Formats: sequence, structure tokens, C-alpha cells
Amino acid sequence: MLRLHYNLEKLSMGLVAAIIVAASIGGIVEIAPLFTIDKTVTIPDDMRQHTPLELAGREIFLREGCYACHSQMVRHLADEIDRYGPYSLAEESAYDHPMLWGSKRTGPDIARLGGKYSDDWHVAHLIDPRAVVPASIMPAYPWLTAPLDIETLSTQLATLARLGVPYTEAMIAGAAHDALAQSRPDSDGAADVAARYGEGVAIRAFDGDPARLTEMDALVAYLQSLGTLTAAARETVGQEMAK
Repeated sequence: MLRLHYNLEKLSMGLVAAIIVAASIGGIVEIAPLFTIDKTVTIPDDMRQHTPLELAGREIFLREGCYACHSQMVRHLADEIDRYGPYSLAEESAYDHPMLWGSKRTGPDIARLGGKYSDDWHVAHLIDPRAVVPASIMPAYPWLTAPLDIETLSTQLATLARLGVPYTEAMIAGAAHDALAQSRPDSDGAADVAARYGEGVAIRAFDGDPARLTEMDALVAYLQSLGTLTAAARETVGQEMAK
């Protein structure tokens, strides 16, 4: 076998052909299941879309490279479930474009982060991580107090709708209005957000100041939504434990 490999290395075109064959086999194994994904991944009945404000926060999460250190995939291992909560299901990411499961964990996995900490904790942590976690190596993000740009939200929702995310025409048209209203619980528009996205949606001043809509509002709203869009994972793990 080693002799064959040695002889193949002397034939550059033969080695290239072998690499192409090996890569093709690996590609087919990974790509082929995607053609049946509609049959193998079913969307839970209680699954909801991200609100415009949460979606804006997700874009900030991507912009700042947070995904490079924080995965959003709890693996099917006992110690992971004990630490992070129910293991991740494919259907939980059905509306994510792109999905952010990841494998890099410089920081902890955040798939079940929603509701674990208060809004104030998140704000303090993002502005100065070491103020709340002294051993943290996470960089600070003090510029997130900047005003949030909501002008492109309708376009983003329309694009996701074309990809299969069930945003209605009313959701798309009211995206900027809903983003502002979600951070102002006492506004007239707060009821519209609840009506469009469900009573379980968090409607509050995430950065503590309802007079301003900031990038901090958006990012904290997104972080608080993680793991809360559907109860499918908790129900699945609960059923398995009951057997």
C-alpha cells in the first residue's frame, strides 16, 4: 500500500485525480442528504420567526464575529446536556440563514442562552465583560450604544420570506415599526408585535432606555431569544427521559 502511494506521488496528474475522487466522495456523502431535508426535518407547530429587532441583533452578532467564539449547538452528550440544556434539533434552525451551529467554543455555547441572564447583565457584559466575569477574555463592545439602523429591515424580511421563512406581507411592511415598538412596551405598537409574533415575545427596553433604539437593544433581544423560539427540544429530551 505504501509502495502504491509512493508511486502515485511521482505521477502528479494521477495524484490530482485521486484527490478529486476522494473529495468528490466526501462531497456526495455530505450533500446528498440535503436533497431530502424537507422530508427529514419537520418544523415544530410552535416555531416562531425572529422579530425584526431580534433579526437586526442577529446581523450584529454576525457583523461582530461573535459566532467565531460561541457555537449554537448543544451536542447529544450527557455532560453537554447537563451544562447547556436540551441538545439541539435541526428543526430549531429551520429559519436561520445562515445557521450558526458552529464547532468553535472559545466561549460557552449559547444555544439555550435566552432567559438565563437579565438584560442588565447582558448590557454590562457586552460593554465590559470583565466587570461581570473577571476571567473573561471576550473583547468589549462599547460602540453598541449607537442608534440602530432600521431602514433595511423590511428588505431583510422580504429576502428571508423568499427563502421560506413565513414572514407575512404585514410583517414585512411593519418591520421598522415593530422593531421600534418591541423596545417600547408602553407604546401603542407593542400590541402589534405581540399579535404578529406571539404573546411569548419579549417586549421591553432591552438596554434600559426606551427613549432610544440602539444596537444594544437589538443584540440583547436576539440573545434573549436563543432557545426560546420553540419548545421542541425540551419536549424531545423530556420524552426520552420518560422512557
